[in-house]
Amino acid sequence: MPNTVPNRKAICDVLMERAATDKDIVVLCSDSRGSASLTPFFEKYPEQSVEVGIAEQDLVGIAAGLASCGKKAFAASPASFVTTRSYEQAKVDCAYSDTNVTLIGISGGVSYGALGMSHHSAQDIAAMSAIPNMRVYLPSDRFQTARLINALLDDEKPAYVRVGRNAVEDVYSEASCPFEMDRATWLAHGTDVAIVACGEMVKPAYDAAALLEMQGVSTTVLDMYCVKPLDTYAVIKAAKGAKVVLTVEEHSPYGGLGSQVAQVVSASCPRLVRNLSLPDAPVITGTSAEVFAHYGLDARGIAASATELLEQAGE
Repeated sequence: MPNTVPNRKAICDVLMERAATDKDIVVLCSDSRGSASLTPFFEKYPEQSVEVGIAEQDLVGIAAGLASCGKKAFAASPASFVTTRSYEQAKVDCAYSDTNVTLIGISGGVSYGALGMSHHSAQDIAAMSAIPNMRVYLPSDRFQTARLINALLDDEKPAYVRVGRNAVEDVYSEASCPFEMDRATWLAHGTDVAIVACGEMVKPAYDAAALLEMQGVSTTVLDMYCVKPLDTYAVIKAAKGAKVVLTVEEHSPYGGLGSQVAQVVSASCPRLVRNLSLPDAPVITGTSAEVFAHYGLDARGIAASATELLEQAGE
């Protein structure tokens, strides 16, 4: 059966479970509790919930204030808004002040589809990664999302988590979800192409590896959910063991996962690197799946890019 549980619901489930015994957990929304799947939390724990309305700067500032009083603050708002309208608060109140705030960017990437560029977040990885002391995470499915939120509840550092709007295919299972904080997960080991992906791009990257294997192309796949801090050890190991490196992300071509991976590879083990991403332009109107297929971010498109990259390298 196809998965029907979006990552945002997995976040709510973990927070509700932990809040039963941890009264320091506080969830804040900017008129977005429904979009964030956090309505059940607000209904069950009203004394641990804060609704600030459509005021993202206040959302982040209040979350930081609560965190400075010992609370574990989780502030959820559309990724397109929380990473732009409240950028200064994220930089100063959360990161610079080192407060225990987790910013949850919901409906990330092109999740909002037809609402267009105003509601798309194709620059958030770059923007949030550029803030010192801010960690950036893009979990790939509901199981990894749950593991990540549990881990963030057990530390006290600021973080930004981006999840999409819709349910995505499972990469892992409840019984088998390898997870280590700030360490990439190896989904496949190969010697021809190393594919490094994050967020919703991990499943199509993994499916692309299967297509490539049928063509005789040996493929490594890294689930780099931890974009910052980047698991540089895994990147170098994967690059050294392959002929070319392909990064895949639902993001602008500038300043995201691809840029960070290219920096590491060029400095440590030079290989031909290609960044497969959204274009530097307003994207077409459509569902996430339609947009991904149009820009070659589905399994077939990723496999084709990997093949082209090998040909470019003369392999």
